[in-house]
Amino acid sequence: MDTIKFGTDGWRGIIADDYTFANVRRAGSAIANYVLKNEDPTRGVAVGYDTRFASRSFAQAVAEVLAAAGINVRLSNDYTPTPALSFGVKHFGCAGGVMITSSHNPWNWNGVKYKASYGGSGRPAIMQAIEAELDKPLPKSKNPGTITDTDFKQPYIAAIKEFADLDLIAGAGFKFLIDSMYGSGRKVLAGIFAERRIQHVEIRSEVNPLFPGINPEPIEPHVREAQEAVVRERCHGGFITDGDADRIGAVAEDGSFVDSHKIYSILLRWLLERKKWPGEVVRAFNTTKMLDRIAAEHGRKLHECGIGFKNICDLMLEREILVGGEESGGIGITRHLPERDGILNALLLANVMAEEKRTLAELVSDLQRKYGEHYYSRLDMHIPNDLKNAAIARARNGVREIGGHKVLRVETLDGIKFFLDAPKGKAGTASPPAEAWLLLRASGTEPLLRVYSEAGSPEIVQQLLKAAESFVNESEMAGTAAH
Repeated sequence: MDTIKFGTDGWRGIIADDYTFANVRRAGSAIANYVLKNEDPTRGVAVGYDTRFASRSFAQAVAEVLAAAGINVRLSNDYTPTPALSFGVKHFGCAGGVMITSSHNPWNWNGVKYKASYGGSGRPAIMQAIEAELDKPLPKSKNPGTITDTDFKQPYIAAIKEFADLDLIAGAGFKFLIDSMYGSGRKVLAGIFAERRIQHVEIRSEVNPLFPGINPEPIEPHVREAQEAVVRERCHGGFITDGDADRIGAVAEDGSFVDSHKIYSILLRWLLERKKWPGEVVRAFNTTKMLDRIAAEHGRKLHECGIGFKNICDLMLEREILVGGEESGGIGITRHLPERDGILNALLLANVMAEEKRTLAELVSDLQRKYGEHYYSRLDMHIPNDLKNAAIARARNGVREIGGHKVLRVETLDGIKFFLDAPKGKAGTASPPAEAWLLLRASGTEPLLRVYSEAGSPEIVQQLLKAAESFVNESEMAGTAAH
């Protein structure tokens, strides 16, 4: 039998390889057992799905497994953003939720996410408990549960509209591009803008499970069409959501990509300076340290946690957290949900632009001027597991320099992060440029090694990523020599 492993947010697999109806039912059965043993099953379970191949049919299969165990199911009546499903869990008072999606993965993947009763990612203990239920017998109920078609989008849309000043956005005269990357965020933000006569252009909103030419991940190079459209349509900014719309990327009016680090920094600054909402700040281990400077300026405690939104969610449930975010574009505001939400964040970015009377490029430029030049990039190395493991073992073994740059210190919260004596880049007017760092992190579920870097100039970032690539490829030879 195929191994099913629940990672940072659920289980993913390749359609027709390990992601089969039989395995989806196994995952659904584990979730049903978990709900029966640990939650109040009379509250029912919400089930949603994205625009991927056969997602509706996989969702139906999970719903049937849950219903056979005596659990009532609310099954989405349409393609649904993950944050809308999460909101639905809380709004309808469900015991939990299942989302059929593989988020930002290539077209041939699909997955099963679990959302807990509080409307967010299952905490690490919950995900472990679900995994422990795999292939255990599932009792068949004498009274099967019902499956009810449910609209999860309308309650969610009503809720996120309360967070933004739509009149202010409409009055600002900005024109926005919306790119849902063929994903389940399609028509949601555009519908809100159309209702308020906010100028917008929408691209890639049709359903196409092949995601032609891209992975539905709002990072370069997959955002190129959005970059071109922003310039061509003379928009003041563009908002991009991933396959299930829980992540965000953006494009400035000149077509330059605005990554999640700058988006999080813009939103954090606005929440602290304009909204003045209370609470601490959370960022994942692979996220910009510009956030540390913004939080410190406003006297807010900043927590650094492991990678994966479930770790941020954990803190959101334990402490008074204003906002938490991660490198991949997942940013969550606790007073809405302990959950990342690309559509809400796009709406809030439009609100910031309207309130500050600035374009996205102007907002980014002001950040760099005030908090120092911070640049970031990531390299995904699809390499065999033995090379991946050899590189991590070598990195743990006391590296003194990488690419000719001296290692100043090492942190190992999640992966191995090297702080390097690299050139600082040009000095900002108010703060020094970013401290240079390089992070190596191996995927626990795929033959993949991710390398992240931040520094004071884009050139230094690229130099560090190239140095890391050489380091990884040399690891195989180093390992062979050691034997």
